[in-house]
Amino acid sequence: MIYPHNFEQKIGFDTIRELLKVKCLSTLGEERVDNMSFTDQFAGIEEQLCRVTEFVRIIQEEDGFPDQYFFDVRPSLKKIRIEGTYLDEQEVFDLRRSLETIRDIVKFLDREDDEDSTVPYPHLKSLAGDIAVFPQLIGKIDQILNKYGKIKDNASTELSRIRRELNSTMSGISRSLNAILRNAQSEGYVDKDVTPTMRDGRLVIPVAPGLKRKIKGIVHDESASGKTVFIEPAEVVEANNRIRELEGEERREIIRILVEFSNLLRPSVPEILQSYEFLAEIDFIRAKAHFAIQINAIQPALEDKQLIDWTDAVHPLLQLSLAKHGKKVVPLELELNKKQRILIISGPNAGGKSVCLKTVGLLQYMLQCGMPIPLHERSHAGIFSNIFIDIGDEQSIEDDLSTYSSHLLNMKNMMKGCNAQSLILIDEFGGGTEPQIGGAIAESVLKRFNEKETFGVITTHYQNLKHFAEDHEGVVNGAMLYDRHLMQALFQLQIGNPGSSFAVEIARKIGLPEEVIADASEIVGSEYINADKYLQDIVRDKRYWENKRQNIRQREKQMEDTIARYQAEIEDLNHSRKEIIRQAKEDAERLLSDSNAKIENTIRAIKEAQAEKEQTRLIRKELSDFKESIDEVGSKEHEEKIARKMEKLREKQGRKKEKKSSPEKVVHKEVKVEPLTPGCPVKIKGQTSVGELLEVNGKNAVVAFGMIKTSIKLDKLERATGQQPKKEQKSTFVSSQTQDEMYEKKLHFKQDIDVRGMRGDEALQAVTYFLDDAIQIGVDRVRILHGTGTGILRQLIRQYLETVSGIAHFQDEHIQFGGAGITVVDLE
Repeated sequence: MIYPHNFEQKIGFDTIRELLKVKCLSTLGEERVDNMSFTDQFAGIEEQLCRVTEFVRIIQEEDGFPDQYFFDVRPSLKKIRIEGTYLDEQEVFDLRRSLETIRDIVKFLDREDDEDSTVPYPHLKSLAGDIAVFPQLIGKIDQILNKYGKIKDNASTELSRIRRELNSTMSGISRSLNAILRNAQSEGYVDKDVTPTMRDGRLVIPVAPGLKRKIKGIVHDESASGKTVFIEPAEVVEANNRIRELEGEERREIIRILVEFSNLLRPSVPEILQSYEFLAEIDFIRAKAHFAIQINAIQPALEDKQLIDWTDAVHPLLQLSLAKHGKKVVPLELELNKKQRILIISGPNAGGKSVCLKTVGLLQYMLQCGMPIPLHERSHAGIFSNIFIDIGDEQSIEDDLSTYSSHLLNMKNMMKGCNAQSLILIDEFGGGTEPQIGGAIAESVLKRFNEKETFGVITTHYQNLKHFAEDHEGVVNGAMLYDRHLMQALFQLQIGNPGSSFAVEIARKIGLPEEVIADASEIVGSEYINADKYLQDIVRDKRYWENKRQNIRQREKQMEDTIARYQAEIEDLNHSRKEIIRQAKEDAERLLSDSNAKIENTIRAIKEAQAEKEQTRLIRKELSDFKESIDEVGSKEHEEKIARKMEKLREKQGRKKEKKSSPEKVVHKEVKVEPLTPGCPVKIKGQTSVGELLEVNGKNAVVAFGMIKTSIKLDKLERATGQQPKKEQKSTFVSSQTQDEMYEKKLHFKQDIDVRGMRGDEALQAVTYFLDDAIQIGVDRVRILHGTGTGILRQLIRQYLETVSGIAHFQDEHIQFGGAGITVVDLE
C-alpha cells in the first residue's frame, strides 16, 4: 500500500520513470517502465534485482550482447489476426530483424562458461527458458526479402517473369528515346546536352516550347519557368502504357506474396507475441541496468524483514543535478531496526532534513520496484508492506482543507493503515498550527505510531518530540549538523542526539536587530535558550571527538600499512640473504672438491717421482700454497663477497625508496649497456641507419636494414638506444570502439551523393570523401548526381574517377532513372 495517491510525484519517482524511458530501445521497454509498480514480495524483488545486476555485468564485461534491433511489431501482428490482412514489406523486415534479435539473446543467455560449465547469467537465463525463436519463420522471410528489406525477384515465378518483362520493356523505351533524341539533336530541335527525364512515371524528352511541334507525341508537363516542355514521343506511348500495366501486375503479385506469408504466420501469432513480451522485459532490464551504472547503484544485501541499515546513501536525482556543476552529494548514514524504529530528525531550516526524508522514501520505493539503489556495498535493506508520506503543502480549495487540516487527515489515514510492517515519512511533524497544541497533538500521534511498532522518519522543530524520543524505547533522535563558526549547514545526519534549530544564530546572521533577538530570548525564557545552547555544545563536542576518532583511525591505518611494508622488505632481505648464503655454500663445496682433487694429484705425483727429496719438497710446497689459498678464500674473500652482495642489496632497497620519493632522478639515471640480443634495434658504429638484429652466430650477426639482410661482425654493432628500425607494420587489432564507429557509419551511409549547384572544387572534395567512405565500408555501387547543365561538372568528376584506385567501372545511369545526369560507380 502506498499513500497518498501522488506519492511518486512527492518523492520524485515520476522523474525516475522518465529517465528510464529515455534509456529504452523501443516502446516495448517504455511500456514496462510505465507499468512498473511497488511490491512487497521478497522473492520477486530479489529476482528483479539479480537480473538487473547480471545485466550490469553484461554491459561492463561483454561486447557482443545483441541489442541492435528492438522493434515493436505487436500492433502489426495483432492486425493480421483478421483473414485477408497482411504485413507490408517494412513490417515483415522489422519482424525478421527483431526475431533474429530474440534468437540471438536467448542463445547468448543460454551459453555456458567454458572453464567450469556454469551458466554465467542464471537469473536472466530463467527468463529466457521457454521462449520460442522461430528459425523456420526467419528462413521463410529470407526467401522473399533481400538484405535491404525489399521483395526478391525470385520470391515467386510470376514476379520473376513480370520484372524480366518490365526491364526488357524499359530497355526498349530507353533505346527508342535515345534514337529519337539523337535525331532531334542532329536536326537542331533539342540541345546537345539534353537527356530523357521522368514526368508522372513516364519517360519524356525536354524541348523548347517553340519546337514542340517538331516531335510528335503527348505534352505531359512544362517547367515552372515555361521555358521547357516535356514531350512523350508517340513511338513510346504504347510501351509506357505497358510499363504501367506491368507495374500494376507487380504490385498485385507482391501483395499476393505478402498475404500468403501472413496466412502462414497467423497461427503462430500468440506464441510470437509471447516472445515479444520477453524482448520487452529485456529492454526494461537493460534500461534499469544502464541507469544503475549512471547513478552508481548496487544491489544491497536484501533481508525479508523490516530493516534500513544504509551506508553512503545518496539521492539519485540530487546526485545527477549536482554532478552537472561538479559537486557531490553528502552521503546519508541511517539505521532503523526493531530497537530504534522511528527516527526524529531535528536541526536548522535548509539543513537537509527534507532531503533526508525524500532520500529514504525514494530509495526504498525504487528498491521495491526492483531497481538497484546508490548505497555502499556493506548496506542492508529490508521490505515494507506499506509506505506513507506527508510532505509539502496540501491546501485544497475544492475539499475546503487548510494546510494543517490536510496534515491531520494524513495523520488519521496513517494511524488507520500503519502496522509493524509499515514505513511512515512525515516532514515538519505537527506544523501548520499554534505550536503548543500542534506539538501536543504530534506527540500523541507519535505515541500511537510507536505503540503499533511502525517504522518511520520524522522531521520536526518541536522540543517535546525530542524529549519523547529520549524517554521512549523504539524512538531515537537524530540531528542535521550545522557549523556554528561558518554559520552554514553540513547536510550530515547524526543519530543519537537531537539537533538545535540555531534560530538565534541564524537571526543574527541575516542581520535581525539585537534588541529583537534579546526580546525573543526573554519571552521564551533563559531555560529554553540554555537548553538549545547545550544541544549545540553537545553536537559540537560530538563532532570534535568524532573527527578525533576518525583521525586516529587514519593514523592507525597508515601505521598498519607502514608495518606491512617494512615486514615485506624484511622478508625480501631475509630471502636474499638466504640466497647469498646458499651460493656461498655451493662455492665452498666446489672449493672442497677442487682440494680433494689436488691432494690426489699430489699423492700420485709423489709416487711417480719415487720419493725424491727435492721433487717431494716442491710438491709439498705446492700443496701448502694451495691450502693457504683455500684458507684465504674461505676466511676473507667469501666474507668480503657476502658483504659486498649485502651492500648491493641495501643499495637496491635504497634505490627503490628513492624511486618512490623522486621519480625524476630515476628517469635521468645512467643506463648500463645491455648485451645485443635478437630482436633489438642496432646500428653500425659510426652510422645512423637503424636495423633489427635477427640472429647471433658466435662473433657474427645477421641484421635487417629495411628489406635488406646483411651479415656483419658482432663487435662492429651497437644498440640503437631509444630508436626503432623502420619497417612496415600491419594492424592486427581493431578496437570495439572502431568497430562500433564503422558499424554506425555503414548503417547511416547513403549510396547517393548530390553535388548539383556546387563549384568544381567543392564537388570534387565532396566526391572524394564520399568515395573514401564507400570503399572503407565495402559498398558495391554508388551514384553521383551532378546533373546535365553545361556538362563541365560531369566531365570533372569523371576525369577524377579515372584516377581513383578501387573503382571497377563507371557509366551513365539508366535513362529512366536520370541518364547522363547521374554517374553510377561500381567499386571493386
